[in-house]
Amino acid sequence: MSAKFKYIFLLYTVVVSTTTMAQDPNEKGNLEKYYHEKLHFGFTLGVNKADFVIHNIPHFERFDSLRTIISLPKRGFNLGIVSDLRLQKYITLRFVPNLSFAERTLNYYYEGFKDTVTRIKTIESTFLNFPINLKLRSKRVHNFGAYLIAGGAYNLDLASKRKVQNGTNIKDQIVKLQRDDYCYEVGAGAEFYFEYFKFAVEGKLSMGLRNVLVNDNTMFSNSIDKLNSKVFLISITFEG
Repeated sequence: MSAKFKYIFLLYTVVVSTTTMAQDPNEKGNLEKYYHEKLHFGFTLGVNKADFVIHNIPHFERFDSLRTIISLPKRGFNLGIVSDLRLQKYITLRFVPNLSFAERTLNYYYEGFKDTVTRIKTIESTFLNFPINLKLRSKRVHNFGAYLIAGGAYNLDLASKRKVQNGTNIKDQIVKLQRDDYCYEVGAGAEFYFEYFKFAVEGKLSMGLRNVLVNDNTMFSNSIDKLNSKVFLISITFEG
């Protein structure tokens, strides 16, 4: 065998081996090269359920016969864009800045002369969220895949009323929240590969790390030690 033929045979072997390794049989289907591409973009739509984790001060019931405080979650929605950077075949870095409209309600229950008196304080927020997550992808099974995500986010509440002055009228007093918050996030999702795009359904839980309550010495803030945000988000994404 001539040296030239040996060289061609070796080159052919390397090319065939590389191609075979690069094409997992399970990845055959739509968008076969998706796991090997460096960067992907898309957009996301979601429905959120925003809530609070309430930390009461000790013996909070001494405040005006207060018996309990309950946070009632409300539904909102999210709109965002997706940037996904491949770090390794099964690991990507995911940045999904989004606009979120959320609403939460704090119900204060007081003991009256005859019946329980309820005072309801509704808090509306418009967030700019900047989450960065690591995404761990499973192997594809033809046109289906699954993944886990974990990371953190910075949230900016554009509707924060932290500087608004509360008056003496109890009915008009509001519960004020800080503008900035930080949270950790965990979630999971399923991906479906179509001819021209990838569709995914994702569930994610965000837990706030900062006390977002502004204590301005009103009857609604004095009975609470800390308020932490809690949001569950179900979203769909479309990526090219």
